[in-house]
Amino acid sequence: MDLRAIGMGLAFALMWSSAFTAGRVISTAAPPLTALSLRFFIAGALGIALARALGQSWHLTRPQWRATIVFGICQNALYLGLYWVAFQTVEASLAAIIASSMPLLVALAGWLVLGERVPPLGVAGLLAGFAGVALIMGARFQGGADPFGVTLCVIGVLALTVATLTMRGVSSGGNFLMVVGLQMLVGAVALLPFALLLEEVRVAWSWQLVAAYIYTILVPGLAATLVWFLLVHRIGAVKAATFHFLNPFLGVAIAAVLLRERLGPIDILGVTIIAFGILAVQLAKQRAVEAARR
Repeated sequence: MDLRAIGMGLAFALMWSSAFTAGRVISTAAPPLTALSLRFFIAGALGIALARALGQSWHLTRPQWRATIVFGICQNALYLGLYWVAFQTVEASLAAIIASSMPLLVALAGWLVLGERVPPLGVAGLLAGFAGVALIMGARFQGGADPFGVTLCVIGVLALTVATLTMRGVSSGGNFLMVVGLQMLVGAVALLPFALLLEEVRVAWSWQLVAAYIYTILVPGLAATLVWFLLVHRIGAVKAATFHFLNPFLGVAIAAVLLRERLGPIDILGVTIIAFGILAVQLAKQRAVEAARR
């Protein structure tokens, strides 16, 4: 892995982790589904316009269109839609911890559903990672965490897992930015009916809301997704996914610094266990891939 790939991975982890704090700021001040649908429309339009300016085509292959639609619905509409609703009652740090279990769920699904072999190191990582999540959630429930909001987060991360599995082995054909933009529009269209039916537009305007909204469109929305696709294209999905082990640390740290969310000893212990569990799973995958190539 070269220095450029490492820099891209670190940048992605930081941008992805910061989205939880920005999302909570927005969702507690504006109707979440309406705000998210509008965000996707803006980000999608910007992405497609830039892609066309760079000469990228929207004439995708059938597998690319299928993956784009499934990813747009599962990640953008379901995962983020459920999370933004949950942000009204669930702290950004807890939401980030639940979302960070995605690499563990992908590995578990690959093992149980797709029949992929998981080495002993990977099994140990899975057990440790889920134990860390359970440890934190148990402590948070005792501290009064909203069960409904947590349930939405769990369903959301399952949808993200499906989206991630869908994208495996699907090439963008070089149209990275175009695919990102189209996925955003799919999410916007999928969310719009629910926003119109379920929400009343009331906004508590502030500079923090405006800043968070602009940030979430440009950084976690467009930049992080684009960097992820470029990183996977550069070093492969298995190596790229290794950077997810940073997300529990960064997600909790950013929420603690910017939102002053509480961070107790159990949180620190659980996040550490989750991070090393994710790292163990990804290292086991990487070794298995390298051994298969020999």
